[in-house]
Amino acid sequence: MNLDTNQLLRFTTAGSVDDGKSTLIGRLLYDAKAIFEDQLASITSISKNKGHDHIDLALFTDGLRDERAQGITIDVAYRYFTTPKRKFIIADTPGHIQYTRNMVTGASTANVALILIDARHGIIEQTKRHAFIASLLQIPHIIVCINKMDLVNYAEEVYENIRSQFEEFASKLHIKDIRFIPMSALHGDNVVNRSQHMPWFQEAPLLYTLEHMHVSSDLNKIDARFPVQTILRPQREGFLDYRGYAGRIASGIFRPNDNVIILPSGFTSTIKTIDTSEGSLQEAYTPMSVAITLEDDIDVSRGDMIVKINNTPTQTQEFDAMICWLHTQTARPRTKYTILHTSNEQKAMIKEVVYKIDINTYQREVENKELTMNDIARIKVRTTRPLLIDEYRDNRITGSFVLVDDSTHETVAAGMIV
Repeated sequence: MNLDTNQLLRFTTAGSVDDGKSTLIGRLLYDAKAIFEDQLASITSISKNKGHDHIDLALFTDGLRDERAQGITIDVAYRYFTTPKRKFIIADTPGHIQYTRNMVTGASTANVALILIDARHGIIEQTKRHAFIASLLQIPHIIVCINKMDLVNYAEEVYENIRSQFEEFASKLHIKDIRFIPMSALHGDNVVNRSQHMPWFQEAPLLYTLEHMHVSSDLNKIDARFPVQTILRPQREGFLDYRGYAGRIASGIFRPNDNVIILPSGFTSTIKTIDTSEGSLQEAYTPMSVAITLEDDIDVSRGDMIVKINNTPTQTQEFDAMICWLHTQTARPRTKYTILHTSNEQKAMIKEVVYKIDINTYQREVENKELTMNDIARIKVRTTRPLLIDEYRDNRITGSFVLVDDSTHETVAAGMIV
């Protein structure tokens, strides 16, 4: 549990169009030797046909643009790669303003956000927008990649100027850990290998930083929360009396003999076993998927939550939340939506839009409260039955939800409980 370098790390990329996101991801995969030989041969051939005298690294990811041009909607592209130190999942999101919602989707589970800045242009509106969303989503670590340093002659003063500007406006946001790396994704400076062109930068390149990022302390190990997804009754020899409650641990640590309470019923019991397909465990923690058995025969169903007796979530039908509106149709206050919260599903409505946020200026808008696509706002929500919630800043699982339109079955909003 303490060996951070073995832990999976999820990171998301954010930047404006042509800041070099595709090239950066391509360079990372290429220099980390995480590209299959047939992929490499294909990209090398395409690069030659285009008249390039080098491999066009952006082509490793830009196939998605062709699909978008054909009218195929790509919200977020996930890529997986492994180094000897760590496994990674990259959530690659589009850079256009109209795709703010895609960044919310891709960043919601990320440990780290890479925010790209073109060294020639410095900080622009989109930079502030992406930093604000990263802050809103409580992404624990931000790495500001000041890219295309080769086009400003690798000048230290350009890097320092952008860094100080970013730190100034980021001081208004709630970001725990910000790091800065000057780089050239095109030439590989400070991506996987240390740059020979920037001897003034003494810190580690990007891949080393990602491989050694300490993320286990970001997990909530205090508030034990286990939303029940399904009941396991195998009804086969050796398991005739087995009754397990399966799900994914949202936070905290569970052990056999722990005294627990099942909510919302309020019945108490003791954990008998914690089982997986590989066998029983003496300890389980987020984000493990397990089956828990109890010493007592209690009626437990999907949507219930198993928690420690002396540490319970809030049970409420009304709460405030920050949401990102994801749909082209405007929000309809007092209309019933389906709310999905952990494994719980019920009806809810937006009681009130308290204010919207201008994510360019961070100012609150209290006059115009109509929610359109990509708007971020504070709202009041009311549900038909109590939910078992924590604040998002304490628990990104039990503190988040989505709203679904009952008529179209489309997700219309992603929310963070405050």
